[in-house]
Amino acid sequence: MSPALRLAAALAASSIALAHAAWPERPVHWVVPFAAGGANDLIARAAADGVSKRIGQPIIIDNKPGAGTIVGADYVAKAKPDGYTFLIGAASVITNSLVRTMPYADSDLVPVGMIANAPSVIVVNPSVPANNMKEFIAWAKSQGDKGVSWATAGTASTPHFVAEMLKEVGVNNIVIVPFKSGGESVTAVVAGNLPATSEASIVVIPQIKAGRLKAIATTYEKRITAYPELSTTKEQGYPGVNIGHWAGLFAPKDVPKEIVERMSAEIYAVVKSKDFADKLVPKGIEPAPYTLKEYVAFIANERERLGKIARAAKMQAD
Repeated sequence: MSPALRLAAALAASSIALAHAAWPERPVHWVVPFAAGGANDLIARAAADGVSKRIGQPIIIDNKPGAGTIVGADYVAKAKPDGYTFLIGAASVITNSLVRTMPYADSDLVPVGMIANAPSVIVVNPSVPANNMKEFIAWAKSQGDKGVSWATAGTASTPHFVAEMLKEVGVNNIVIVPFKSGGESVTAVVAGNLPATSEASIVVIPQIKAGRLKAIATTYEKRITAYPELSTTKEQGYPGVNIGHWAGLFAPKDVPKEIVERMSAEIYAVVKSKDFADKLVPKGIEPAPYTLKEYVAFIANERERLGKIARAAKMQAD
């Protein structure tokens, strides 16, 4: 390489390094692939408030719902990898590609930081004679060939995976009934049109407290802080029934490592703060402070674990 070319390369590398060091120089966009007002939107806004103060730039929440989060995820996967566009991802970032052809590859999105978990809760209509996992499984088996209709938010949704996990502990007569959203599925169970489902804590706890639903267990790893009287599936002897409605940040794959690490560190600091907990814990949402290494491992493990369940169940897109 000629001296002139070496100088040009050095200057280019220097300018890139300076650009990374100066990040962020303008507002950052977090794309939420859900409509405004839901659990992931709430989590995103609470985290964005804290992170924006730490990085000295506004974080703009862009809601881009559609196609089971594919619209928003595809937008971010194909965005310029300059550190100004991120995705508030959920379990669907993993599960969508298990059941349908995607417009982007899994590798096009990289983990940045875990934010929070809205624990999943197994609920039944109050007419169902069950108050815990053992009683629910016994009742379900007593239904025989009639089966137990189980409402879900669509193929490969978290409630769908809960149903498949229940099959593994003996509830072999579950009949999957897909709805367009978790809200619709819960409404059907409250109305008595179906007997059972599972949904995020923030959705079902108000209904449980009002007596319109009965809680069987949370499938989260620990009890819900806002509803501690409800035991976990693990405590009740069913550790394999384990999944949550989590939310975490992802970036386009070629975003510079330094930016990913910086954003991850800022998220971690915010998620561990009392201010963040005070905003979400009363609503039934649990902060989930993971290091970048822990979050990357979580995504890899969940992709493998849920992939096995999806293949065994032969899940296919609606």
